Amino acid sequence: MTALKRFSHLPIDWSLSPEEAVTLYLEWGNNNWRGEHKPVRSKSDCSYYFVVDSWGKKPKVVLIRRDSQDTDELASLDLPPEMLTDHNQEHGQSRGVFSPSPKIRSWLKKQMDFNG
Repeated sequence: MTALKRFSHLPIDWSLSPEEAVTLYLEWGNNNWRGEHKPVRSKSDCSYYFVVDSWGKKPKVVLIRRDSQDTDELASLDLPPEMLTDHNQEHGQSRGVFSPSPKIRSWLKKQMDFNG
């Protein structure tokens, strides 16, 4: 069993970027009802999504749970070499928090045995 399989029951938002999450949860009312992600309407709204965090020595993929009050890291994994290469091709050695690339998202879905 992979480290992420235990989270496969969560409603992962595969298209939510770190920037959109900030807009949704920290800047209430700053997004559009017609957009892909509807505005947060209550304190019980939350999202689950992945980011690639490259602030440390080695980039890692992090499963985040965010609501209007908190941000929790549910899981964190170092990127395997082939996924690190993919990330570096897109972002170089830049430090920051990024959306996973399509290749990394596909790898994550396999890790979770996600069929969607």
